[in-house]
Amino acid sequence: MATSNDLLIKQRSVIEFLAAEGCSAANIHARMKTVFGEMYISDCAVRKWVRIFKGEDPRETILRHRKRSGRPLSASVTAHREKVTA
Repeated sequence: MATSNDLLIKQRSVIEFLAAEGCSAANIHARMKTVFGEMYISDCAVRKWVRIFKGEDPRETILRHRKRSGRPLSASVTAHREKVTA
């Protein structure tokens, strides 16, 4: 028997596949309700995952393009390189 985490992973895979085929979130939810019975994912969650898999989630876009503070990936400034090697 699958654990609840395994079931969620399977359901997300189904959502990703059907979204790639062009199915609407409502259609995906209805089909999953039929197949998974009482263990199906909520309509709101299906809509969220469809947006994510189609690349339409605005939160993802904001995070990808936001400048971040913190340690740089490389030391491109000569002064920094000299401090590291000294």
